[in-house]
Amino acid sequence: MTEEPIVPTVPFRSCPIQTSLGVLGRKWTMLILRDIAFLRLYRFNQILRATPGLTPRVLSLRLRELEAGGFIRHTELRTNPRLVTWSLTEKGTDTLPLLMGFIDFGSKWYSEQVFADKAPRTAKELFPDFYASR
Repeated sequence: MTEEPIVPTVPFRSCPIQTSLGVLGRKWTMLILRDIAFLRLYRFNQILRATPGLTPRVLSLRLRELEAGGFIRHTELRTNPRLVTWSLTEKGTDTLPLLMGFIDFGSKWYSEQVFADKAPRTAKELFPDFYASR
């Protein structure tokens, strides 16, 4: 039994997975998006505290990359002392299904690490409101 390759209807100039991973595949990037999108952490120090191991230098770099890539925007609420918040753009919001895919995969295949009762779950079970609104 031979499996046929999955072929797109239009040829790619470059691989869209590889292209997307150019920004999203960098270390800490998906967790920063998680912090902003799901945990509603909008300030630098909140994001830094939510992700053990993430350094201020790397967070600053990733936030600049995400902003340059059009995934997030910063809003300066005050200049003295400086108060900046981060939020998702439309492009950033389009990463939510990707993040849900990771949640779905991890909740199914790594349930013993993710849940105290070790029972596998789907993202739809965990976030029914998210899926109801789509």
